Amino acid sequence: MKQLSFILLLLLLSLNIACAQQEAKTSDGKTVILYSDFTWAYKDSISSYKLRSIANLELPKTKPTDTIISHSGFSFIYNEKHEQAGWVAYFLTKERALKGTERTNNFKPDPKVSTLTANDKDYAASGYDRGHLAPAGDMTWSPEAMAESFYYSNMSPQEPSFNRGIWKKLEDQVRTWATQYDSIYIVTGPILEDGLPTIGANEVSIPNKYFKAILRYSSNNVNGIGFVLPNKSSSESLKNFVLPIDSLEVLTGIDFFYLLPDNIEHNLEKYVSLESWSWKGDKTEKVKELK
Repeated sequence: MKQLSFILLLLLLSLNIACAQQEAKTSDGKTVILYSDFTWAYKDSISSYKLRSIANLELPKTKPTDTIISHSGFSFIYNEKHEQAGWVAYFLTKERALKGTERTNNFKPDPKVSTLTANDKDYAASGYDRGHLAPAGDMTWSPEAMAESFYYSNMSPQEPSFNRGIWKKLEDQVRTWATQYDSIYIVTGPILEDGLPTIGANEVSIPNKYFKAILRYSSNNVNGIGFVLPNKSSSESLKNFVLPIDSLEVLTGIDFFYLLPDNIEHNLEKYVSLESWSWKGDKTEKVKELK
């Protein structure tokens, strides 16, 4: 992968690119698109026509028994058995990411969940943080969105060192991508399974792991990346928690970004190129392509 990246970089420099993109061949005969910002993508992962706008692209495929609940800033399905969202999905733009509504810290039950959610007493003295799934930091574009991000439907029990450490680091990285790439689609949540320990009278499950699936979808660039992070403190590089979206779908049972055209979805989810994403404050030189 490093050899391919070096070759592509030399090609970009030697071409003295004045236009937005060029094509090049890899050693195994595949065609790649070279962008002027020194990122690249396999040509067969990009549609031959201008990408069309797709409504609700961030929403995963649902089952007949699922009910999607939507607030102004995010949508989710609620898992009553585990007393938290099964997934939370939203669309984050550069404009939204740069706005500055103040954090409220007003945690409260979600009135849209008819079966009722967890509450303050479930988390009190539990030793776990009320960890946001859709971060409050991604909802600063609207007082209403900020307030709704503190509903207990958007909370999950997280180890304090995880919530305030590596999870926050990933949240910050996602916001950086939104500002750099103008917009991204995000699905995030706990990995829920039988036999998890619980807290509180409502028996809120404590997940062992959390995930994020992220899509960059624009007129000339399509890229996807997945993450799975254990619910514990970590000083590792975020890159060490990356996996293809296909693998994330197997792990979670969730069909992400299914509204994409089939040829784009297949290539997007099968591979992930770390080089196609910028890495805020990450000094690690471990860069590879995951298949």
